[in-house]
Amino acid sequence: MKVTPTAIPDVLIIEPKVFGDARGFFYESFNQKAFNEATGTNHQFVQDNHSRSAKGVLRGLHYQIQQPQGKLVRVVRGAVFDVAVDIRKNSPTFGKWVGVELSEENQRQMWVPPGFAHGFVVTSESADFLYKTTDYYAPEYERCIAWDDPVIGINWPSIVQPSLSSKDQLGRWLSDADTL
Repeated sequence: MKVTPTAIPDVLIIEPKVFGDARGFFYESFNQKAFNEATGTNHQFVQDNHSRSAKGVLRGLHYQIQQPQGKLVRVVRGAVFDVAVDIRKNSPTFGKWVGVELSEENQRQMWVPPGFAHGFVVTSESADFLYKTTDYYAPEYERCIAWDDPVIGINWPSIVQPSLSSKDQLGRWLSDADTL
């Protein structure tokens, strides 16, 4: 696997080694030992999630103030623009973001460590999005930062008006949000 740091070095792009020919392809999507060695971390994953969303659906920016989750994310059908925002108060990159396209074609994964808010917008007709988490979902600790916070300034792909859940419509500005 190839691991590439982003502009925020703790957030990593992971590209598996893909073996393909005219019949299709094979790749190992996850191997705990290889992941730990390649990322220099020792996280264990406890939960797998799968979401399907239509074009223009924007989910996020989500995080948990207790039981923060690291997320290893990928797309198995379609394409998304995936974003991580550093919400660690004492971090030199606090409030900064990185974004990358994840798609079934590029087969990239993104490692979003604990201490980051996470979100994505679907850029294809629909997308199946998979993520492994390092802690369990705890709705009582879940928080949401507004996707369009002008201080963060995420450069989302052009979408007339993203489709948001009622929960995501209540996202707070980073300056008013609970952070880690």
